[in-house]
Amino acid sequence: MADMTKPEWQAQKTYDQNRADCRVKATRPPLTPDEEKRPFAKYYYDEIPQPDPVHYATMDEPMDPADAIYPEDINRLLDVPALEAGVEIGWCNLPNGAGYIANRIHYPQFTADMVDWWFAWHPLEDLRYRIWYPPQHAGIMLSPMDRARILDDSIPNREKNWGVVHNVTENCDNGYENIDIAFRSPADAGFDMEKFDKVAATMAGGMGWAVTVDKTDESITAPALMVHMFYDAPEGGLIHRTRFWMGYRFNEKDKPELCLPPGVSVPVEAVQGLARHNVKEYTRWREFLPRIHAELGSGMYC
Repeated sequence: MADMTKPEWQAQKTYDQNRADCRVKATRPPLTPDEEKRPFAKYYYDEIPQPDPVHYATMDEPMDPADAIYPEDINRLLDVPALEAGVEIGWCNLPNGAGYIANRIHYPQFTADMVDWWFAWHPLEDLRYRIWYPPQHAGIMLSPMDRARILDDSIPNREKNWGVVHNVTENCDNGYENIDIAFRSPADAGFDMEKFDKVAATMAGGMGWAVTVDKTDESITAPALMVHMFYDAPEGGLIHRTRFWMGYRFNEKDKPELCLPPGVSVPVEAVQGLARHNVKEYTRWREFLPRIHAELGSGMYC
């Protein structure tokens, strides 16, 4: 049972409670009276901005797989001139069957500190996750151990999620899924830290594992590697580059490993759906984060 001696947002759910709640919240119900009292509840009712039509249309058809970056070559994300000369927005199935997604967005008003705060702040309460992209974000929870790490004031915001798992429920254009996202430090994600510290402003990434909310014995479960890279933009703000590799995981040696059976590919609908979802949720984030950070970005508690 949830600990009712604490404020509702701090009460620790069980995994079964979280799964049951998410089935309801996936319908985007009205907020409860307690949720309405939260200082950020108003963001749940925002008019959600639509993606730039040209940007969004880039996800209509697959890109050439020859222009993709493989997870084994993750340090290519530190070669900015080469990235700018390549394909920055698109998706495809790689020849080995894996799904690949690339996206790029400029955030004129962002700083790395804002990004680090957000990735630490929002998993503490599922309403914080739901207000990010209400049309498709249904809920989030942390284990007691992971919650304690994020609330530890001695750990910098940038490091709070290292080793932490976000248990999220979201719809990536193919129905609601429960996704466990295990975040990693840049070093544990495979980056050369000497180069990383010279090029990147910050990063959030790791490995996710997804299964449909209405799981059956026949449901497909699949891992994916994910990295959100942020770079200082010459014109001000940050450049955000996203990469997903669906069908990959980290092996016991912390190296990227394809885990699809021979001859099997990640369904095209799943790859394109995640690509489109990424454009939509980060279009929303672009105008949303500066507002909520200005209001609440002084800490974890509110």
